[in-house]
Amino acid sequence: MAERFDVKLIEKEKRYYPDPSYKENAWVKDYQKMYDEFIADPSAFWGKIAEELDWFSTWDRVMEWNYPYARWFLNAKLNITYNCLDRHAKNHRRNKAALIWRGENGEQRIYTYQQLYKAVMRCANGLKNLGVKKGDCVCIYMPLIPEQLIVMLACARIGAVHSVVFGGFGVSALNTRINDAQAKIVVTADIAMRRGKSIPLKSVVEDALINAPSVEKVVVLRRREPLVELQDMEIDYQEMIRDVPPECPPEVMDAEDTLFILYTSGSTGTPKGVVHTCGGYMVGTYYTTKNIFDLKENDVYWCTADPGWITGHSYILYGPLAAGATVFITELTPDFPDPGSWWKLIEDEGITVFYTAPTAIRMFMKMGESWPKKYNLGSLRILGSVGEPLNPEAFEWYYHVIGGGRCPIVDTWWQTETGMQMITTMIGEPMKPGFAGKPIPGVVADVITKDGKSVPPGKGGFLVIKEPWPAMLRTVYKNDERYRKYWYTLDNVYMAGDLAVKDAEGYIMILGRADDIIIVAGHNIGTAEVESALVSHKAVAEAAVIGKPDPVRGNIIKAFVILRVGFRAGEKLVSELQYHVRMMLGPIAVPSEIEFVDKLPKTRSGKIMRRVLKAKELGMDPGDISTLEE
Repeated sequence: MAERFDVKLIEKEKRYYPDPSYKENAWVKDYQKMYDEFIADPSAFWGKIAEELDWFSTWDRVMEWNYPYARWFLNAKLNITYNCLDRHAKNHRRNKAALIWRGENGEQRIYTYQQLYKAVMRCANGLKNLGVKKGDCVCIYMPLIPEQLIVMLACARIGAVHSVVFGGFGVSALNTRINDAQAKIVVTADIAMRRGKSIPLKSVVEDALINAPSVEKVVVLRRREPLVELQDMEIDYQEMIRDVPPECPPEVMDAEDTLFILYTSGSTGTPKGVVHTCGGYMVGTYYTTKNIFDLKENDVYWCTADPGWITGHSYILYGPLAAGATVFITELTPDFPDPGSWWKLIEDEGITVFYTAPTAIRMFMKMGESWPKKYNLGSLRILGSVGEPLNPEAFEWYYHVIGGGRCPIVDTWWQTETGMQMITTMIGEPMKPGFAGKPIPGVVADVITKDGKSVPPGKGGFLVIKEPWPAMLRTVYKNDERYRKYWYTLDNVYMAGDLAVKDAEGYIMILGRADDIIIVAGHNIGTAEVESALVSHKAVAEAAVIGKPDPVRGNIIKAFVILRVGFRAGEKLVSELQYHVRMMLGPIAVPSEIEFVDKLPKTRSGKIMRRVLKAKELGMDPGDISTLEE
């Protein structure tokens, strides 16, 4: 199906930003040479990277591949927290800031590597005193505060499997995840803070446990005064860590032992428990954090994700700490107390590496340039994007307005299932707006037809990964058949589920999910392509399109559009936008209907839920909307 795409945007997109100056001091000075070294001997490539980390005993072989199952660093022993904490706390990084947190009320907490180490050890011993042992599952349902990360690390320290559930999920979503993972302990807080309001979490847990027989204890971090009353099975977090030793030997883990289960937010179907293991995940996240972000010793790094998603696991916690970074986190939302919130934090904290989502960038575009211009963003040196395709106009705004035309943008493509970044434009390589970039050294990716043939430049197809990689998921928890579908949908490749197009230089543009296709009069139209065309108009901040049944054409395209500040909805603008899409993509892709809206339904990770728009439009049941943001 996808091979019939006639991709107009790739023909229109000629902007190009050569960026050779950054190669001088970058970790990766020659992308092609490094990639060729990987292709020549993948095991030697990954083995060399793994040797930069500390292991209790090394591997017999780097990788064993029995399609579709991989094992990495066979028989090696490790503990990921030893690499995130011990090796820094016991050397020159002992007094370096590991974690900086800012709360809504102006509160700030800073943990050096030594202080974070001790906090994790106490939490680990507290969990052990509650009977948590290697292989037990601990569900973490907390706001974005230091204790959330401390509990994750404490679980990994003692070999417990953590399952982090985003603190914005409701009772049903939390109950489903607790029961599927058979969690023994739930760790939560009484409240989260959001836009100046207290959001109850403990009461959600109480309701979610009504039918959750596996849970033995609930640990509650009490933030509010006066302290909330605890129930019979509940234990105060501070009480749990009181009078416990500040030392906890790391559990010796096999490289293939489970590190965590993370349930995909997913826009359709029941959540999948993606299983990641200790050794390969550690190597993959360490390698990508260091090299994709070109992380240096004095960087202050801010990833705006939440640890409830894979981005938070890989690029707030494990990757950055393994690389010895200073990590900044905050409970502040981007538009509270005003739309300058994040830019003020960048100025105040001297953020140098900033990693956020296109949905946030487009929101800022809608608010205009005046807010970021109020602040000094001169500390920034690297900008990153994650979560969905970064359309060309959002790239331009991010590059010029936030980066001042001097910061490389790493637009990263990867998934919960891949565990680590897979495709981007490495620092120092020429950047092309709208294109994520090339497969990173260590990854073999391609765009193919359903028959398995590589597509020619400018033609769309299925994005696939052709060889295993260290941080790959090992299975879907209690549902290996769903894991096998990733590898058996198309023969001998991992099917990412995304449509993409390659240009003549091998740069890859992500078009959107393979199921985000509208067939209009026999032509396959990608939703992301139409949306990008709409957003390239000066009046449009964000857009989503769906297909509506039509007796003549099969489907017509309907667009939902959010306008930038200063533009007014009306028939004249509808006509302008239709003409704009026609000029960019041709008449077949022109939306027949355009509705102006104030917001779009999205998952809490920022992905537009087009099926919700379609269900509402057609008067249908939208299905499971537990992942929908407020």
